[in-house]
Amino acid sequence: MQKINLFDTTLRDGEQSPGVNLNLQEKLEIAKQLERLGIDVIEAGFPASSKGDFQSVKEIASTVKDSSVTGLARSVTQDIDIAWEALKDSAEPRLHVFIATSPIHLEHKLKKTPEQVLETAVEMVKYAAKKFPIVQWSAEDACRSELPFLAQIVEAVIDAGAKVVNIPDTVGYTTPAHYGSVFQYLKENVSNIDKVSLSAHCHDDLGLAVANSLAAIEAGATQIEGTINGIGERAGNAALEEVALALNIRKDFYQAESGLVLPEIKRTSDLISKLTGMTIAPNKAIVGKNAFAHESGIHQDGVLKNPLTYEIISPELVGVKQNPIVLGKHSGRHAFRTRLVELGFVLEDEQANVLFEKFKDLADKKKDITDDDLFALVVHKQVNHDVEYKLEGLQVQYGINNIPTATITLQRKNGDVVQEAATGSGSVEAIYNTLARCLEQDVKLLDYRLQSINGGPDALAEVFVKVESDGVEVSGRGVAFDVLESSAKAYINAINRLFAVKQHRVEQEV
Repeated sequence: MQKINLFDTTLRDGEQSPGVNLNLQEKLEIAKQLERLGIDVIEAGFPASSKGDFQSVKEIASTVKDSSVTGLARSVTQDIDIAWEALKDSAEPRLHVFIATSPIHLEHKLKKTPEQVLETAVEMVKYAAKKFPIVQWSAEDACRSELPFLAQIVEAVIDAGAKVVNIPDTVGYTTPAHYGSVFQYLKENVSNIDKVSLSAHCHDDLGLAVANSLAAIEAGATQIEGTINGIGERAGNAALEEVALALNIRKDFYQAESGLVLPEIKRTSDLISKLTGMTIAPNKAIVGKNAFAHESGIHQDGVLKNPLTYEIISPELVGVKQNPIVLGKHSGRHAFRTRLVELGFVLEDEQANVLFEKFKDLADKKKDITDDDLFALVVHKQVNHDVEYKLEGLQVQYGINNIPTATITLQRKNGDVVQEAATGSGSVEAIYNTLARCLEQDVKLLDYRLQSINGGPDALAEVFVKVESDGVEVSGRGVAFDVLESSAKAYINAINRLFAVKQHRVEQEV
């Protein structure tokens, strides 16, 4: 079996999804879970893009040991130097450096000739190879590039020291047959192609990212790049869990396999969905809530007789538990801590103790605490650390013949207390109108989503919002038994993220 390396760019390309803004703690949590998932290479960010990204990449590089950590760099020495400072303490420092190669990018973006681009690519790969033991070079917009020039520049960067060559479908333009032919052309026309690993990076603008990635494997690629849940810019990237399962289920055809720890897929998917605020579509392959559901009577009958009649993937293979473990108010600290570890959360004693108290409070209100409840509890706790605004009080008056009115008290980080009241056409609008009066900035609500965690009348309510202010979009989330409380918490969480982004911009300008 050919080993296919998986290169995860959830923390770089995935975070470029509109409205997604992860803090350092959230990025570390995702990186550690990607390591448990068995990802070969984690692209932790773009170190030169901001101080925040630099710090995140540096922390992840020094924390993750079982996966290789890389960072993105443009073909300029400053980017490469900054990336080295962020990555030099990692177990296996590697750099991902890129430059565009298509005629449209050369003419309109770079404003350079092919000869100038080739010279820059070679110079930068040589420079990077003096620092990094592994240099990956990418031809941005490769699938719209002229093949003779693409072959020429690939051969040159290999001679310059590149160990991995990535042929990305940057704009999601290609089709499986065409993409495979590009790899085949390079194998036939680049004399030193056997000295590197070929990588595929596909975007999903035409819904073909996974199909194109698999076509690349058929054509000789040994590394596939993508994200968990397929998140990313525009329509997203290839979903790595789908690629891995395709190789596993159809190993008879592909004769290849990844090193992914398949039972960790669902846990990883859920974590990334909650932290990014990007809900998974119910019909999403592998990880959607309907992926293993059967409503048709014919299907149900067949599955009951033999699951193989309609299920090519068992739920347990990807970590979907049919009978999740349930804790209750009589569960002790040890059982609680053990279950958190089993769920993949490694917490300090102080953090675990604080969460245990939250768990006991929850158990007093809810008879059975499932894994989903624990997951929400941990994730929600992580968003409340060192924030600008905290919700201290919320009161809503509502009646069929009365105007909904909300009164809110906020505690600021500097100790100031802000209290306001406002009305709205509904209770949630009244809350958000009140919060708008509490803030020092104009905020526009772009999206509001409400869902329950598990079912039943005692289910936790989870709210996701997306807001915009001064051209910056961020998402927020809140969890509580009460829909109105979770709505307020989600909005405040988004405001805190907005505040952090704007504060960071000010620091960058200084």
